[in-house]
Parts: sequence; C-alpha cells; structure tokens
Amino acid sequence: MTARPSALGAAAPEEAVDVLIIGSGIAGLSAALRADASARVLVVTKGELADGATRHAQGGIAGAVGPGDTPAAHAADTLAAGAGLGEPEAVRVLCEEGPERIAELIALGVDFDRTAGPGSPHALGLEGAHGRPRILHAGGDATGLAIETALVAAVRARGITVHEHAALVDLVVEGGAVRGARVLAADGRELTVRAAAVVLATGGAGQLYAHTTNPPVATGDGMAAARRAGARLADLEFCQFHPTALAAGSGAGSFLVSEAVRGEGALLRDAHGDRFMPRIDPRAELAPRDVVARAIARVMQRQGGRPVLLDATAIGPAGIDAAERARLLARRFPTIDAAVRAAGFDWAREGVPVTPAAHYMMGGILTDLDGRTTVPGLFAAGECARTGVHGANRLASNSLLEGTVFGARAADAALAEARTAAAVTARSLATAERPEPAEASVPDHRSTARPGTAAAGTGHGSSAGRDWTRAQLQELMWRQVGLMRTGAQLEEAARTLATWTPPAPTSIAALEDRNLLDLARCVVEAALARPGSVGAHHRLDAADDPTAAHPQGAPERDAAPAAARDTDQGFPRRDDLADLPPLPSRRPLQPTR
Repeated sequence: MTARPSALGAAAPEEAVDVLIIGSGIAGLSAALRADASARVLVVTKGELADGATRHAQGGIAGAVGPGDTPAAHAADTLAAGAGLGEPEAVRVLCEEGPERIAELIALGVDFDRTAGPGSPHALGLEGAHGRPRILHAGGDATGLAIETALVAAVRARGITVHEHAALVDLVVEGGAVRGARVLAADGRELTVRAAAVVLATGGAGQLYAHTTNPPVATGDGMAAARRAGARLADLEFCQFHPTALAAGSGAGSFLVSEAVRGEGALLRDAHGDRFMPRIDPRAELAPRDVVARAIARVMQRQGGRPVLLDATAIGPAGIDAAERARLLARRFPTIDAAVRAAGFDWAREGVPVTPAAHYMMGGILTDLDGRTTVPGLFAAGECARTGVHGANRLASNSLLEGTVFGARAADAALAEARTAAAVTARSLATAERPEPAEASVPDHRSTARPGTAAAGTGHGSSAGRDWTRAQLQELMWRQVGLMRTGAQLEEAARTLATWTPPAPTSIAALEDRNLLDLARCVVEAALARPGSVGAHHRLDAADDPTAAHPQGAPERDAAPAAARDTDQGFPRRDDLADLPPLPSRRPLQPTR
C-alpha cells in the first residue's frame, strides 16, 4: 500500500482491486457476489454494511413466478405504469431475467412467505397497477430486511473485503476513463482505491426533500460524483412520491405504509369518511402511485391540510371481528402494525392518517442494459442508475427486482472491463485528474434546461454566495419542486439555489450537502426543461398537448400516448395546489427499529 498527499493534508493510503463497488444495498451486494467469483472485489459503503434503503423495503419483489403469469404480462404492466416513457428492451430484460435472480435469492436463504408453511406455494401479493398478484414478500412486510440479511451473510461468508463508514469523495479519472475513487472515512482519513472498473450502487436522493421515506444515507452521492466525472444523468425530473407515509409524530411523512396494504383491500377516505379514488381512476386505490399521490394531495388541500385516512378495517374475511382483524394485520404486516400502534392508532378499528412523501428517483446515471455509463470504466446499478425500466413512474415492487437484475449485469460488464483494462498497479496518483466542479447547468441529463430560464444559469458562480442549511434546501425542494410544480416555482427555486455555495468536502456531512445541492440544481433544471406533465412529473401549468411533456430536442423519446397519461382530471389545476400543506403532528411516533 502506498500513500499520496490528501486533500485534507494527511497522507492518503492507496489500495488496488479489480472491481470497486460503492454501495451495499441489493444492487451493490448482488454485484459483489457476482464479481467475486473471478476478481478482486472491494465494497465501500457509507454506513454499516446492512444500512441503506434495501432493508426498509416492505412490500416485496415483483416477478412472474406464479401459475399463469408471464414476463410479457409483467412487462406490459411495467410499461403502462411508466406512462409511455419506459424503454421496452430494458423492461423485457428486467421481467425475463427477474425470476432467475429471485431463484438465486432463495438459494441464498431468503425465505419468502408461503401460502401454508414449508413446501407450499409462495404467497403472491397484489399491488397498484399490477394486473395480477405477483409480489413475493418475506416476514409479512420485511422483505427488504430479509434480502439484505441474506446478501450480507453471503458477502461475509465469501470473505469479500468491505470498508464501512467510508463515503465517496470523487471518482478518479485517467485518460477519460474512471480508474478508481477517493473515499473519506468518518474519522477524516482519505483513501484512494485504484480499480479497473467502478460500480456505483449508492441508491437514491430522497434527502433532497423535507419529507421522505428514504433513510438518512440517501443523499445522491453516486449520481453527483458521476456527474462531476463527466457521466450523463437522465430523467431527474421524475421523483416518485409514495402516496401513503404515516402522517403522525415528529417524523411525519417518513414511515412508509406499504402499497401492499391497499393490495390486501385497504381503502383511502377523506376526512368525512368518503372514498375518493374510484372517481379519479377506474383502478381506484390500486392506480399507479403518481395518480394516487396527487389525488391525496388535492384532497388534503380541500380539507385544509388534514391527511387522508387509510382504512384497513375491510381487510380479512367477511364477518371477522376487530380482534381477529388485529391479529391478521399483525401477522401480515408486523412492521407496519408496530409503527401504527406506536403512533397511537388501532388500525383494526380506525383509519390511519397518511400523506405523500418523496420515495424513489426514476432518473439517475444514464446506463445501457449492462450498467455501462457514458464514461468508460464506470458502471451503475440500482436506484442511482437510469436504466429505462421505470419510465416516468415506477411500478410497485420493481425496485428490488431492478437492483438484483441490473446489479448482476453491471458486475458481468465490470468484469469484462477489468479483464481488458491495463493491470492495476499501486503507482502514485499524483498526476491523476481530479474532476473539476461542474456548473449545474451542464446538460448532463437528457431533459436539459431551456435557454433563458433561471435554471440555465444555476452554476456555482453567484458573485455573492450565501450560507444555507440542509433543512432549508429540503424545505425549498418540498415546497417548490415537489409532487406538483409550476414553472414560476421552479424558476424561483433555481434562482435561490444559484445563490448557495457548496461546502468544502471536509467531512461526510459536508460531502452529502455538496451532493444534495448539485442534484437539487439538476432536478430543477430537468423539471423546467419538461413543460408538460407525464407520470411523476406534474406541472400544474402544463399544456394539454401531450407532446408538451417532452423537452425540445430530447433524444429517443416518443410522445406518451393519450391513454397512458393521467386520468385524474376531476380535480382543478390551480397553482395554489402546488404546495403540499404542512404535515400534522398528532401523536409522537416511536422508533420501531
């Protein structure tokens, strides 16, 4: 191991591996297990190995594994949910390879729930916009935890090297290719890892928003670092807001109440106890998430900001009493049941207050079907990647599937890169290129800003930058770049963000803030560049022409067919609906983990 001068002033040690994987969710660990068979692999993760979004996934993993189901049927549902912007070939890969990847998870020890004990068929749940039950779940509503536990155990058993509590600072670029990364430990020490291939599996960026279901580590580190290294980002305007986050306690809007609850028969009601989804969409509570989330937000606006109610009292066989329903809910949804009851609600007898919250980024680092980005040597998988499978709106329970399918594909491509790249040595990186801070207006994503808009000048170059806090950024994004937007709001957000100066990356928190500011500017720019509404990107000032949903000059995009566009036209489009009301704090929510 050699050392070189660190940006922090101390000597920075160096390591050399074949494949460096940054992130330890389902995509990262799937890639690590795949690559470890024939390469030296290092996994770097910002928290503990088992931290991240995967362990929080409740609903399950979708796959065409049941009798009568087919990958083609799963693909059709995925494309329909994507509002016409999903890429058919990417969706085909996802749905055809998904069952094999699920079988591999089972072989690793993931014990998906069964209908009647060991040996019986797997229990398959129904979720929004799926045409049939195809969701495998484990531990009722602890699917992600079961998968992450099995993957972590496999990584430990294989002896794969892992560096925990180490955050990505920047990618190392040599001769136009990524050949490693610089990482920062929690104690301030910097490490340089040389690698023939780097796989980013750093997850999403839910921490852009004041209310999110994402864990604290979801600060968009991989997306921001890839952009600084010259990789293209795409579709950042598409952030999915989950319709039903628990609206109670100081963490209101952060605890997810899985869509699987509605799949089992729960209903959404307004403050008067009336259902509202049937008049919005023929699929009612099982419409795509973007439709349901907007409907909830508009009902909340109508009733003075009060949350809507998720009514689970219809779940279960007809005629059962509340006590039996309580046992059924606790058995089927143990994690949710504990959180709801800790918040003071008996959901076997009463409705639970819910509200939308930022949940998932459909956009990210632009990749091909093998995880290759636009920069040689750099690969991406999972939520940080934009594979094209989600289009404008992700189908429920496809995220875990995407992580394992494209994590494996990225590993295969990274191995091929490692075999053909020059041998990794421990020579000094003193002459390696450091990515220069890029102006936020650089068109690294497909939805580029329109000339003359505020976003077109959202670089760091304000002559009088001012201090800001992460909370201020999150509140700005929630209010002006949230579930429903207007051009005026986006332009005001761009002007504000342009005055903020990124912090020096001297700590993990400062690195995160730098990344959040970079991505916030890019999200605003992408949203301004798409003047129409489609999927999760909803402009209240949008034109009715469906072709307006696509930015001028965006490549490889066809207009979304009218049938794939939103059907929730029963509510008026008014600017005063753009701001979601403050979330209530009815009763304190106690941590369940």
